[in-house]
Amino acid sequence: MKKNLFVTLGVAMVAALSGCAGIQFPGLDLDPNSTPSATPTPVEYAPLSGVPVPIGSLDHPVLMAKIDNSPEARPQVGLNEADIVFEELVEGGLSRYLVVWHSVIPTEIGPIRSIRPMDPDIALPFSGAITYSGGQQRFVQMMIDTGLENVIHGQSGTEDYIYRSETMIAPHDVIVRAKDLIASLSDLAPPAPAFEFAGEGVTPTALAQGKAAKRLITSFSAYNSPSWEFDPESGVYGRLQAGGETDVDESQKQLTARNVVVQMVDESGEYGYVPHALVVGEGVAWISTGGKTVEATWTKTLPDAMTVFTLANGEIVTLAPGRTWIELVPTTSGYFQAKRR
Repeated sequence: MKKNLFVTLGVAMVAALSGCAGIQFPGLDLDPNSTPSATPTPVEYAPLSGVPVPIGSLDHPVLMAKIDNSPEARPQVGLNEADIVFEELVEGGLSRYLVVWHSVIPTEIGPIRSIRPMDPDIALPFSGAITYSGGQQRFVQMMIDTGLENVIHGQSGTEDYIYRSETMIAPHDVIVRAKDLIASLSDLAPPAPAFEFAGEGVTPTALAQGKAAKRLITSFSAYNSPSWEFDPESGVYGRLQAGGETDVDESQKQLTARNVVVQMVDESGEYGYVPHALVVGEGVAWISTGGKTVEATWTKTLPDAMTVFTLANGEIVTLAPGRTWIELVPTTSGYFQAKRR
C-alpha cells in the first residue's frame, strides 16, 4: 500500500497550538453549557460532526449527493454546510465529491452529476437518501441495490426537488432543493455515528500525537493536486484547488474543514477507463487536525461498515468536532505531503 507514497512531516509545533490539554478550537464552542443560562438546553452530539445540538433536532435522515468538481461547476452549492466530503478520482484525472449532510441541511445543493462504482460502498453505511444525475446503468443498479433512497434526476416524482439552473451551463447545472427533499423523506432513520470525536477537554489524536504540518498537498493526477492550508486563528483548514487558487462556495467563502483525512486507496481496473477506488479493505491514512498530522491505518471490513482509523497500537483516532474532508488519494498515481510551512 505504501508504493509511490512519500511523506514529509515538519517537526516544529505551531506556536498557537502549543498547549494540548483541554484544547479549545477557535470558532467552535465544544462546551454546550459555556454560555450562562438559567436553564441550559439539553444537548446530544451530532453523529457525523460531533458538535453539540439540541436533543431531537437531528431526527431526520442523511442526504448524500454526487457533486460535480469540474471548473464549470464551481462554485458548488452547500459544501460548507456538509458534515463529510469524500473526494475521489474519476476519468481524465479529475475528481468528484460524494457529500454527506445531516447536521445542517442546506436549502439547495449541487450541481449533481453521475455516480461511479465506489459510491455504493461509500454511501451505504450512512443510510438515508442519495441524489445524483444518473450514470452507467450497471453503476446505478449497484446504488439501487444498496437499499438507500435513490433520488435520480429525471426520475418520475423528482420534479419538485431537482431542477436545472438558468445561471449555469449544462451538464453542470442540476440543482437539488435539499430541505424540501429531506422533508419528504421523514420516515427514514437518522445515521449511526461515523467517527470517534474528542469530547470536551480532550485533545484530538492528531493534535496530541502528530507532527506540525501547516500545508497538506494531495494528488489525484499529474495536473490535479488540491491542497489545504491550516489557519491557527480560525482553527480550520482552507482548501485550495489545483494551481493554488482559493476554492470557494456559492457565497465566495473559502471551503474549510476541521479535519482532513488522506486515505490512500488502490484503484481497480475492472471497469476500464472508469476508476474504481477500493474503499473496502485497509491501508495507510494521514489524519490532520489543528495543524498537526498523524499516520494511521484505515479499515473498512464490509460495504455497510463505517471506516475506522487506528494508530499502530490499535487506538482509535479521535477527530475534532466539525466538518471532515476525506481525500481518497490513489496509491497508483497520487501522493500526500504534509509540510511545516
